[in-house]
Amino acid sequence: MDALSKLLSEREWLMADGATGTNLFNMGLSSGEPPEFWNVDKADNIRTLYRSAVEAGSDIFLTNTFGGNASRLKLHNAQDRVRELNRVGASLGREIADAAGRTVIVAGSVGPTGEIFEPMGSLTHALAVEMFHEQAEGLKEGGADVLWIETISAPEEYKAAAEAAQLAGMPWCGTMSFDTAGRTMMGVTSSSMAEMVEKLPNPPLAFGANCGVGASDLMRTIMGFIATGTERPIIAKGNAGIPKYHDGHIHYDGTPSLMAEYAVLARDAGVRIIGGCCGTMPEHLKAMRAALESRPKGPRPSLEDIAAKLGSFSSASDGTGDDAGAPRRERRGRRG
Repeated sequence: MDALSKLLSEREWLMADGATGTNLFNMGLSSGEPPEFWNVDKADNIRTLYRSAVEAGSDIFLTNTFGGNASRLKLHNAQDRVRELNRVGASLGREIADAAGRTVIVAGSVGPTGEIFEPMGSLTHALAVEMFHEQAEGLKEGGADVLWIETISAPEEYKAAAEAAQLAGMPWCGTMSFDTAGRTMMGVTSSSMAEMVEKLPNPPLAFGANCGVGASDLMRTIMGFIATGTERPIIAKGNAGIPKYHDGHIHYDGTPSLMAEYAVLARDAGVRIIGGCCGTMPEHLKAMRAALESRPKGPRPSLEDIAAKLGSFSSASDGTGDDAGAPRRERRGRRG
């Protein structure tokens, strides 16, 4: 049994990590600079990134390889470094996980290519599989336990990444980002994603949502997955609030206490892997872990509960066309 499946069989919930980009920007990463270069050029900073997640209580952390595919790295004339940057990113993670004194999963982060599929764009299925496979092999060489395909918008890209995981002989998880009235940028709804996942020849160990608009919207998407009756483990990795410009930089307004509420709501909804995305710092993770361990499990939350505790939804629609359970606008407005 792979390490993640074993941990899932032993535990009711697992905590994933927080933001990669936000933490690296705080360490001095410049806007437009590829974070993956730091795997080689500033390895100690990446060790610190990984270690801070582990020390905050994460059972799973993602490698600093989100943009480590040939299409993204080509923007920096580094398309020939895919294997190297992914291998080193994963090997640094292996080093930190193995020193943790407990089982910690190294998840090889695989983000989108940034390309549009045919016929609207030029990306073919074969080319996407090739790019994802190259990245997967580097992560595998570096010792990643699992591939973590994330922030995907197009179903075609999700399927290509799944095929690449199969070619590499790697277990995988996969999340999509729902940010436009409850849908991904390419129009995927929570229910259609849950359906797509089960039709794959090699379904993921777990699936879910990451990033998006804020914790409340992400939870509404999670409730959409649960409504399909899926028995596959669900992943929730919500942003720490909403991004706001402040003194020339982006700041996420979610407090550690808000993220603790989100983590408990996710657990009570039945989510098995709970983490944060943009803006989620070690202090958020510590609060999430403390809440998950100290607060008894409650009933599955309603959309009303979610809006009351995490703030109003950004749109009236959850993307599925069935909004019968959504709180009414005027009631949400009073809570805002």
